[in-house]
Amino acid sequence: MSTKKSAGFSAEEKAAMAERARELKAEAKNSQLRADGEKDLFAKVAAMSPDEAAIATRLHELVTTHAPILAPKTWYGMPAWVRDGKVVCFFQAASKFASRINTFGFQDAATLDDGPMWPTSYALQAMTPAVEAQIVALLKKSTK
Repeated sequence: MSTKKSAGFSAEEKAAMAERARELKAEAKNSQLRADGEKDLFAKVAAMSPDEAAIATRLHELVTTHAPILAPKTWYGMPAWVRDGKVVCFFQAASKFASRINTFGFQDAATLDDGPMWPTSYALQAMTPAVEAQIVALLKKSTK
């Protein structure tokens, strides 16, 4: 048994506690940013046609489940998902630019590189099990 009296926390322990306090503050900020981003995303989805909203909602579910590292936000007024502040993937409703097709696309932050040429955007007209499986594979590859 030691009779030595403790002088309190060591400098190393104090530094570690300060680091943890910064981490908790950052986590709280990130959590709030994620919640705000999701709120904005769902507001944009609510303004879409029912078909577009169904696709965007399902995309969000797939991203949240299979690429939880990505945070929701809006980008050019459309749903997007980011990592470290950079857009990885996005959904563009056909009605946004009076187009005939919805688009699910990827930006530079996605790691989809495959040789000298690869697709970065996909026409997305309906969610089927096969389409969902392809999206999940792309999400997993884009967030490696």
